[in-house]
Amino acid sequence: MTRIAAVLVRQAMAQAAPAGTDPRAFLEAIAEDTYEMVADLELVTPVLVTSVPGLDDLVWPGTEIIAIAEDEPLKSVMGRLKGDQAVVINADAPDLPPLLVGKLFRELGRAQITVCPSEYGGAVALACGLPMPAWADPDLNDPDIVATLRAQAPGHRMVATGPGWHRLRTTEDVARLDHGLEGWENTRALLTTH
Repeated sequence: MTRIAAVLVRQAMAQAAPAGTDPRAFLEAIAEDTYEMVADLELVTPVLVTSVPGLDDLVWPGTEIIAIAEDEPLKSVMGRLKGDQAVVINADAPDLPPLLVGKLFRELGRAQITVCPSEYGGAVALACGLPMPAWADPDLNDPDIVATLRAQAPGHRMVATGPGWHRLRTTEDVARLDHGLEGWENTRALLTTH
């Protein structure tokens, strides 16, 4: 079974950069940290999906990079991934524990779509079998994504949720980063120099 873990980078994610921090440098740091977490997962192929040009040097050689439009729907993004199962992870979760990604894949044994909800609505990540179920049209920024997907689903138990996490969508959200967690070295280094 081929499992894809795609890190989704959109230009809008730069708006969470704290005052005095270069938005492009912030975007690159969170994207690289999220990618590094994904690239370290066993039995998973990392992919970078981005609307931001020039991120090639953030990924390991041979990593597929898929260019998308800033507003490209998630269903279209999923349609461009090749494999049996895929998880798409927002790059604005640089301290996401890898265990949560594994739980999303595990939940696909009992549901067609699994969601890692974000603390303030929306989703940190979403996993499904490929191709994505025809009934689903998710938006990772939908405040009620789980309810929306369950309303779209033709039957019960087609949408599962894993433990939630947080995203860095505003400058205030940066305070949510957990200094006790390993990883997110690039974001940590950038923030401590400012």
